[in-house]
Amino acid sequence: MKDIFRKQKILKAPGRLKRHYDVVIVGGGSHGLATAYYLAKHHGITDVAILEQSYIGSGGAGRNTTIIRSNYRTPEGAAFYKESVALYERLSAELDFNLMFSQHGHFTLAHSDRSLVVQNERAEVNKLLGINSRVIDRDEVKRLCPQIHVGDDVTWPIQGALYHPPGGIIRHDAVVWGFAKQVCRSGIEIHQGIEVTGFDVRDGRCHGVRTTQGNVSAGVVLSATAGWSSPVAKLAGVELPITTSILQAFVTEPVKPFLDKIIVSAQMHIYVSQTDRGEFLIGAEVEPYPTYSNKGTFPFIEYSTRHVLELFPQLHSTRILRHWTGLCDMSPDYSPIMGLTELDGFLVDCGWGTYGFKAAPITGVTLAELIATGKTPALIEPFKLERFYTDTLVSELAAAAVSH
Repeated sequence: MKDIFRKQKILKAPGRLKRHYDVVIVGGGSHGLATAYYLAKHHGITDVAILEQSYIGSGGAGRNTTIIRSNYRTPEGAAFYKESVALYERLSAELDFNLMFSQHGHFTLAHSDRSLVVQNERAEVNKLLGINSRVIDRDEVKRLCPQIHVGDDVTWPIQGALYHPPGGIIRHDAVVWGFAKQVCRSGIEIHQGIEVTGFDVRDGRCHGVRTTQGNVSAGVVLSATAGWSSPVAKLAGVELPITTSILQAFVTEPVKPFLDKIIVSAQMHIYVSQTDRGEFLIGAEVEPYPTYSNKGTFPFIEYSTRHVLELFPQLHSTRILRHWTGLCDMSPDYSPIMGLTELDGFLVDCGWGTYGFKAAPITGVTLAELIATGKTPALIEPFKLERFYTDTLVSELAAAAVSH
C-alpha cells in the first residue's frame, strides 16, 4: 500500500493504526472520504480513521458512470440531490483539484404516452423545488442533440424527453483523489489494505472495530461500504433490507467528440454519454438477480449495443474497448439508507443502488453533521432506516427505471 501513496503523490502514508479514534469510517470511497472531509472542514473533528480493505475508490466510486443530476421524482430525493449538484458545481475550487465537471444537459427519453405522463410529473416536482427541468417534444430533442436518431423506423421511437440542463458528467477518480488530498492535509488518517473483520458490540452499543491489524475503539463507527453494506452491517448484528446486484457498463474506443449530452432511455434500459477522451460510455439496468459476482455477461453487451445503435447508428463500426461490473445495494423503495441504527454508535450509509456517486458531497455534509451533533439533519431525516418499520417509504422507482 505504501507504493500507492508514493505513486499518487497526493497522500502521505499514515503511521501505525492507533488503538482509539473519535470516528472510524469503514469504506474509502467517495462517501467515506467526503464525510471525513466535512468532519474536519465544518466541525474541526480530525481524530478520524478511514479503513479501506483495498485502495481508495476501488469500489462503487471507481466503477460508476459519473452522471450528476438532481431531477428525481420524490420531493425528498429531488431536494437532496439538488443540494449535491450545487456542491459539485463549486467543488473543484473548494478542493483545489480539477474534477472536470461538464454540465451539458441530461435527457430522459420518453417512448410512449405513459412515459410522457411520468416525465411531466417529475418535471412538476422539480419545478416546485426550483430545479431546472422540463419536458420537451421530439423536435426539440433533435434540435438540442442533432446527432440522435428520432425517426419512426426503430423499435422504440422517441416521443419526447425530460430535459435537465444542469445534468452533467464528472471524473470519478478526480473526485476521490480531490477529497483524499484535503482529508490527508487535515490530519485525518487513510489506511488502505486493512480489512474490518468484526465490531466490538457490548450493551447495545458499538465500541469499535476489529481489523486485520488489531482492534480499534471508537466513539462513532460509520459503515460506508456500498455493495458490501449488508455483510458489513451483519458483523455488527444489524440487519439491512438490502438486495445486492451487479451493474454493468462498457466504453468504446475513442472517437472524435460529437455528443455533449447525456442520453437515458428507461424503455430501452440504457444510458449513453461521451467522455472527455472520446470514449462512448454505455450502461444499463442492474441485473435482475442478486449476486456478488464481478463477471460481465454477453446478453448485456448484446441488448445494450442493439439499443444504442437505434439512437446512434453512426456508431455501428465502433469497437468496444473495456467492459466492467460493479456492485449495487438496492433498498425496497429505491432510496438510500442514512444515519442511525438500533445499535448506538453504529451509523450506516447504504442502499444507494446506482445513485451513490452523485450524492457524495451532500452525504458527506449531512453525515458529518449527524456525527458531530448527534442530531439527524432534516435533509436526510426521510432516509433513516426506521422508515421500513414505520411504513414511511420514499419510493424513487419512477426515477430509477434505469440505472443512471
